[in-house]
Amino acid sequence: MRYLSLLFLCGTLFAVEPDAATRNWWSHIVALSGDSMKGREAGTEEYQKAARYVATQFEKAGLKAAGEKGYFQSVPLHQVRFDPSASSVELVRNGASTKLRWLHQIAFRMQENLPAKLEAGLVFAGTGEAPADFSVAGKIVVQLTGHTAKSLPAGSVATLGVDNPDGTEAPRWPVQYLVSMRLAEAKPAAASAMTFRFNPAEAELLLAGSGHTYKELLEAARAGKALPWFSLPAQLKVTLASKASDVTSDNILAILPGSDPALANEYVAISAHLDGYGLGEAWGKDNIYNGAFDDAAYVATLIDFAEKLKAAHRTTKRSILFVVVTAEEKGLLGSSYYARHLTVPKDHIVANINLDQLRPIFPLKTLTMLALNESTLGETARRVAGTMGIRIQPDPEPERNLLRRSDHWNFMQIGVPATGFIFGYEKGTPDEAAYREWYAKRYHSPLDDLTQPWLPEAADKFNTFFGTLVEDIANAPEKPKWSPGSQFAKGQ
Repeated sequence: MRYLSLLFLCGTLFAVEPDAATRNWWSHIVALSGDSMKGREAGTEEYQKAARYVATQFEKAGLKAAGEKGYFQSVPLHQVRFDPSASSVELVRNGASTKLRWLHQIAFRMQENLPAKLEAGLVFAGTGEAPADFSVAGKIVVQLTGHTAKSLPAGSVATLGVDNPDGTEAPRWPVQYLVSMRLAEAKPAAASAMTFRFNPAEAELLLAGSGHTYKELLEAARAGKALPWFSLPAQLKVTLASKASDVTSDNILAILPGSDPALANEYVAISAHLDGYGLGEAWGKDNIYNGAFDDAAYVATLIDFAEKLKAAHRTTKRSILFVVVTAEEKGLLGSSYYARHLTVPKDHIVANINLDQLRPIFPLKTLTMLALNESTLGETARRVAGTMGIRIQPDPEPERNLLRRSDHWNFMQIGVPATGFIFGYEKGTPDEAAYREWYAKRYHSPLDDLTQPWLPEAADKFNTFFGTLVEDIANAPEKPKWSPGSQFAKGQ
């Protein structure tokens, strides 16, 4: 941990004083993720202000507008936002009521058509098969997330999962806010039973009087022992209120035209998301979820790349399509809308390199590449990385489902070879410790801001790798292809 302390101290200084190679890049991050941008939540004026900044920088860099209204493509969205001030939740036991704190002790998966009230008793579902006489009818089923039964008896009205403190990504408490957002053109999802989350730090309160403790159950689960099934002597009493509204939020689209008459009508799409979590539940006194490295830094990489090409008077044979999307944090909505409403022909997009999930907080020696073996992009990335002393590896943690969690996924769904990258590490090293620390403390929190630690040399090395990779793809005689047998080939 001494390494981490020194790294974080040095990183904080670097965040204030970037080196010459990253100074321009960092200036764009400052512009996009300072407190005045209030976290750039999709559909807000601050997001639109950030979008106008990006469009202005693209225009200065000589990129051509590729949206439906200049550089912009308006994405109509429908949102339903939880109103905690008009909602309540109580744990009732033996006639005594304990009020729970929304977002700090308990939260739920937001959806449209929520019930206005819910009142039900609690039962704990263990592992294995339920006892023959065990009933969940009309009850809320409590489970330890990550240690659940394969199937539940029918009839429950809701589930409540105590977050797994041992998960690869630490559970986030307090929860930022509860909001559901969808494309306005999409049909509302069918209403489903409510799914609650519970803060593991508060779980003893939930189990009081049951004859079991959270500590006992968690230790048993960690040891691989079967968990019991039992009733809890308590009820959950819930009143819910929410507010629905329609908003629009823009994608920003631009093109650097290709120079080769035979290839200029093909596009290498490079993408990043501009939205963050906006204003949310405060950590201490800070309620601005700035999103500096998620993902303002990599919108900045796209801007910086365009500026470097202009400064060097350099073009590529294929055109480069710059795609900055909205509402990624609400379910990849901006890229989903773009995939449905392309502004260039689908068959002319030859590849997508998406930037997200990157944290330059330790030296860049290894990059995890998503969908590494699904297309020839893997071969190209390995060749480019090899010249820079970077090792490319497949995803070592597929259980996190990172492939489906950023905007490359929507390009893959329409048949475009696509990928994204993550800073990799050797297990058990200080680099892994720094990575886990970032996810535990900064991911989707107010601490992902301009004061956080980072390494300029790591950021510069990745940005150089990215630019070299994009130019290589854009200048190659052959366009990328799906690997034989890839599930994403879609007839290629």
